[in-house]
Parts: sequence; C-alpha cells; structure tokens
Amino acid sequence: MDVTEVLLPGVGLRYEFTTTDGQRIGVVARRRGDFDFVAYPGDDPDDVRMLFRLSAEEADAVTEILGAPRIAERFADLTREVPGLNAGQVEVTASSAFDGRTLGETRARTRTGASIVAIVRGEDVIASPAPSQGLLAGDILVVIGTQQGITGVERILAG
Repeated sequence: MDVTEVLLPGVGLRYEFTTTDGQRIGVVARRRGDFDFVAYPGDDPDDVRMLFRLSAEEADAVTEILGAPRIAERFADLTREVPGLNAGQVEVTASSAFDGRTLGETRARTRTGASIVAIVRGEDVIASPAPSQGLLAGDILVVIGTQQGITGVERILAG
C-alpha cells in the first residue's frame, strides 16, 4: 500500500492512502499532538470530510490495539529479508535483577547490539519502549538482532 506524506506548514503532516475498496483516507498528525481522520469523497484533494479527531492519548491506545498483532508479523518479515538478523523473545522472570527496574538500566542495546522493540505485558503491547519504561516479571521482550545479541539480552536479564 502506498502512503503519501504531505507537509502542512504550521499544522503538521497529512498521510493519505487509498483503501482496497477505493476510498481515499487521510490522517492529519497535528503539531500539538492530536490526529484528524478525514475522507475524500471525490477526486478533489481539497474536498475533505472530517471523520473524527483523536487526542494523542487516544491515538496511542488505537496504535497499540492495531499494532499489537502486526508487530511480530512485520519483524518476522524483516528477519527473513536481512541475513543474520533474528527476532527473539526474552522473558523477565521474577528472579531477574531487572524486575521492577527500567529498560534503560539493562543497557542491553549498548552491551549486545540487539534492540528491544516491544514489550508484551499480558494482553498489552508496548511498542518502541523508551529507556524509562519499567520492566515487570512476566514481561516478554521482543528483541531484534543477531542470535548472539539476543542470547546476550537473555544473559543480562537472567543475571
């Protein structure tokens, strides 16, 4: 699917795409953090119909809902395309020194070269977790890197 990105000076960015049934949809990412969802009823890009607006918090919630099932699928595709790149899952156990500490405290990326791209916590997925993200026993970390890097993250969390 092709997504067109259009700079809207003073407003933000507009992303446009056409659905499989032919409807043109736009998402305006405003500089202040909210998002407008619009539709184009005809061929005129200036003929726009506002569908709804989401706050930054609401957009984050929708992103997690829509993105959760697709994260693993996209990483699996990526690892097939790039030789030597692997995806792995590493659990934070109750005996881990990092249970209750932040992701940044692991220094996993610096120490192993592998990136933690998501945390699965129960039914929730925290995509692109920040270094300040807390880790809890039972969390599953989605790790991208070499097999050696993924093994290194396992060792860090076990230690």
